[in-house]
Amino acid sequence: MRIPSTQALRALESFARHGSVWRAADELHLTRSAVSHQLRLLERDLGFDLLERVGKGVALTARGRRYAHDVHKALTMLGDAGAQYRDGGIGGSFRISCTPGFASLWLCTHIAEFQEMYRDVSLSILTPRRLDDVSNPDVDAFIAFGDGNWPNRSVELLCDVRFTPLCSPSLLNRLGGFAKPADVLRTNLLHLNDFEDWSRWLSLSKVENADPASGIFFSDMNLVFSAAIAGQGIAMGDELTGQKALSEGRLVRPFDIAVRASRSYYLVVDPAKSDHPVLPAFRDWLRSSLANAAADAQSVRV
Repeated sequence: MRIPSTQALRALESFARHGSVWRAADELHLTRSAVSHQLRLLERDLGFDLLERVGKGVALTARGRRYAHDVHKALTMLGDAGAQYRDGGIGGSFRISCTPGFASLWLCTHIAEFQEMYRDVSLSILTPRRLDDVSNPDVDAFIAFGDGNWPNRSVELLCDVRFTPLCSPSLLNRLGGFAKPADVLRTNLLHLNDFEDWSRWLSLSKVENADPASGIFFSDMNLVFSAAIAGQGIAMGDELTGQKALSEGRLVRPFDIAVRASRSYYLVVDPAKSDHPVLPAFRDWLRSSLANAAADAQSVRV
């Protein structure tokens, strides 16, 4: 059996995660035309279409998404195998600052995987007061939520966020379901700090005469999800931090409409900490785990 080139498979995996040729090219340090060429060669080798024209751009076909999901798992397995067998001398303390919602809803449910790979590393996870706070001098790496503008810091985009309404099945049943986007106004809107995300979603969904500032405000995403799971209203959430509750059926997604958040999750490091021996290992593990989570979410939607 002829195995496609690793370069072509990496181009497909990167395109599947980012959804655009230019982002894949940036990640792989290639030109856009080189990425497009690799994808065309891969289609030729496989004998079926991976891409289809959508408007002015291109997207993966249903078959392409399934294949990209399998490719991602294979590449992840190869990367993890390399991590397990390379020099195991990495050790010492490593302090991570992470936003409360991301920490409790995703990082803390996956971090044991990293510890299994690097048993000599002593991990500490802290939460900041603000989602974009990267000021703690005792922290070695920050997972922050912001616009990417942290002067005099090393900044790497971890994942973009797309918000969509999430609610409990019991609330949906009690209200008789939601036939149209305006129906979300029949219950409490649940907010994290401000109403920007609800305002943008209601506008995108063309809901008229809506008051996005109505409802209940919380200072922590855990509280927002707790209220939503308890049927107290409908939250604006994302598939990454809401993945566990969605997979367990504690939350459901009543609409396919999603709005891209104005902020994203970033890995932020002070240049003075850039030579920490644990940092490269943690960065590689974080990238791989988040890519795997995104691929799993994509396969569920297919």
